[in-house]
Amino acid sequence: MASEPAMTKALQDAFREAEKLPEPLQDQLAAAIRVEIDAELAWDARLSRSADRLAALADEALEEHRSGRTRPIVRDRP
Repeated sequence: MASEPAMTKALQDAFREAEKLPEPLQDQLAAAIRVEIDAELAWDARLSRSADRLAALADEALEEHRSGRTRPIVRDRP
């Protein structure tokens, strides 16, 4: 039986500190956390739907490199 993921000590500490904030700030923090979680879940979903396409693009890029059709990236250094 798989166990539930446990909250890390760092996150527990952050929530303990957040409990000390005034209620409106706690609500703002909760909203920000929810936005981040939703964005992460959406990114994971998009990435999983595009895995085959990304693999095909990677294969194409490797073939182009192996056949000598690529050039090194030259970056200006400050």
